[in-house]
Amino acid sequence: MTETLVELQNVSKSFPEPKPLTILREVDLTIRAGETVAVVGSSGSGKTTLLHMLGALDRPSAGKVLYRGEDLFSRSADSLAAFRNRSIGFIFQFHHLLPEFSARENIMLPGFIAGQQRGEVEQRAASLLQRIGLTDRAEHRVGELSGGEQQRVAIARALIMEPDLLLADEPTGNLDPRTGETIFDLLCQLNASLGLATVMVTHNYQLAARLDRVLRLNDGTLREIAPDQLAQLASIAP
Repeated sequence: MTETLVELQNVSKSFPEPKPLTILREVDLTIRAGETVAVVGSSGSGKTTLLHMLGALDRPSAGKVLYRGEDLFSRSADSLAAFRNRSIGFIFQFHHLLPEFSARENIMLPGFIAGQQRGEVEQRAASLLQRIGLTDRAEHRVGELSGGEQQRVAIARALIMEPDLLLADEPTGNLDPRTGETIFDLLCQLNASLGLATVMVTHNYQLAARLDRVLRLNDGTLREIAPDQLAQLASIAP
């Protein structure tokens, strides 16, 4: 059986002020090494909050987040920051690249933050630039890259530390359909070749249906979508 990588146990998230609001309600979720999972749901349903829990960016109000069986939030703040840097890759809907840096420098940044040797980080960045097809654009600054190229750089930056888990929040949401399809295909190829687990938030059921599992978040609860229902939803244009 494939190893359990990260697990949510009875996780809830609520905000008491200014008006009581519950985002997640006693969510249980297991992500196994190497699998791909899509999370769908209406805007404001808590999908991003769920990703933040999986990536140890946000502390649950109740329940536990386990990584290889360890309670993540038993760690100190510094230990959690180091864990996120080395073990989790984040891709956001807005790429958050640094405009004053080149594509190569943006990709290398997490390695520098981790204090790794420049030569080692440069070697991994060169390999990733080749994988994403941007070797010839490596020295271009962010403003000189197209939207699709910028998102490819963001993907490479998320992978430079060779994480076990990739969390992608609407990675194709701000791209035209053709470019979005290209980015999605790239993510699937990287998942297969690198063997990392991937959790992707998306509104596109056609793309979601190509992943191993599809979960719907609704009213704070998480449920897997049955294959027949998923096929019906995927038949409708996004």
